[in-house]
Amino acid sequence: MHHGAGAYMKKCVIVGAGDAGKRLPVYEPDAFYIAADAGLLTMQRAGIAPDLLIGDFDSLGASPPGDIPVITLPVEKDVTDTDAAAAEGIKRGCTDFTFYGVLGGRPDHSLANLSLLARLSQQGYGARACGAGFEITAITNGRLSFPAGRNGAAAVFSWTDESRGVTIEGFKYILRNGTLRSNFALGVSNAFTGEEAFVEVKDGTLLVMAESMND
Repeated sequence: MHHGAGAYMKKCVIVGAGDAGKRLPVYEPDAFYIAADAGLLTMQRAGIAPDLLIGDFDSLGASPPGDIPVITLPVEKDVTDTDAAAAEGIKRGCTDFTFYGVLGGRPDHSLANLSLLARLSQQGYGARACGAGFEITAITNGRLSFPAGRNGAAAVFSWTDESRGVTIEGFKYILRNGTLRSNFALGVSNAFTGEEAFVEVKDGTLLVMAESMND
């Protein structure tokens, strides 16, 4: 299931080595798939051949297969494998990024990957991560909507020091035009009510965590 990197490609799916065995990526014919190091094993389980394999291959434990384009990173590097993978996606004209296998496991990696989501969002890209039973989406000066019928836990965190003009509707706890701060987790323990819901921020970057319906 290889596909060419045409100009029409907007979606990039990046699969890391974390929380393997949980949520698997879904094949979309128009997406550009990047496996970051041992994320290759997760993609193989999902039956998807990546368009690109990137990493220092410390976690893969084997040399990469010969039929996939490979970018080998030095073991001593300033950026994570997922960071480097996102940069490659941007180079190829992708504007919307979905990450799998980047949450759970080591807290340093999880936090680095959340900061990557926030940064992509601040640069104008769509950015979300699926795993550990949640979907986490970064939004900057924007709005994220959820259709009716959704249940489960939700939480909203301010990544920027302050996020102003925050409205949270259709959840158990609502907020209208409020301010969230990065050092005070006001938005935890919220939940969907089954109604149509949305989170909006006028000035700032939020991480919106929604319990996954697919795990």
